[in-house]
Amino acid sequence: MTTHARIGPIPAPVRAALPGLSPAWRRRLASLFWGLVSLGLFAGLWEGLWALDLVNPLLLPPPHLFLADIPGTLRYFDRSNRIGSLGGGGGVAALLITMGWTTMRVFVGLGLGFVCGVLVGALVHYVRALRNLLLPTVLLLAPISPVAWLPVAIFVFGIGDKPAIFLVFITLFFTIVLSTGAQIDSVPKTYIHVARIMGATGRQTFWRVVLPAILPSLFMTLRLNLFAAWMVVLIAETVGVGTGLGQITSMARSTFNAKLVFFTMAIVGGLGFLSDFALRQVQRKMLWWVSPGGTR
Repeated sequence: MTTHARIGPIPAPVRAALPGLSPAWRRRLASLFWGLVSLGLFAGLWEGLWALDLVNPLLLPPPHLFLADIPGTLRYFDRSNRIGSLGGGGGVAALLITMGWTTMRVFVGLGLGFVCGVLVGALVHYVRALRNLLLPTVLLLAPISPVAWLPVAIFVFGIGDKPAIFLVFITLFFTIVLSTGAQIDSVPKTYIHVARIMGATGRQTFWRVVLPAILPSLFMTLRLNLFAAWMVVLIAETVGVGTGLGQITSMARSTFNAKLVFFTMAIVGGLGFLSDFALRQVQRKMLWWVSPGGTR
């Protein structure tokens, strides 16, 4: 399985302007080039629809409108992470703090969900008693939407960061549990036989053979659920946290502030893109035995 998205061909301007760069840097610049082209086409289409008077700028303001008054937009953001606290004055620092709290909730929830999911999935696979006891419950709870867990999270954890982290945890946990068991079953038996022939114990076989074999697929599952985690955390922040980018979006919707809505959406999209990029870098560093083409 490939561990990263393939990019398009390296554009001729990039090859001609930077002949001395290594192939790796050329690929990075090509990826950046095509990303800018993609965003430019999207923004250009949006601006074109506005110029042709095909969209209502009050409902769907184009980028040049909702980015025109950034200082005025930033005053809606606050430095504090406490519900009911006095406003902190807004500004770039308040925006960064708000982004930081939302990002923290996403990554803490994903980290806990990934680690606990792999642990429980392995135990369910190897321990028959736990498999008989836990697997039916996991299969029962897995189809429930993470949003449906929001009232439960508020009842158990109250208002604050914990409900949002719990919802992100739930978004990933059951998927990783089931995926871990399926991936362990798919490990080639020859790997296991070779490890046993070389005298490896059961624990050594798991840590040095099975886990490295299943981690690439589990990381792909983690990346696929990253964007769902961002969706869920915004909903949780609207109701169960009362702060963060989700709360800003909810306030903008309630006050019919379309510029603030789209500005916050752009921030969330940028954070999601950067989160996926960071996760790919972690994946590349941790899974050093997986080649760029996906072969081990």
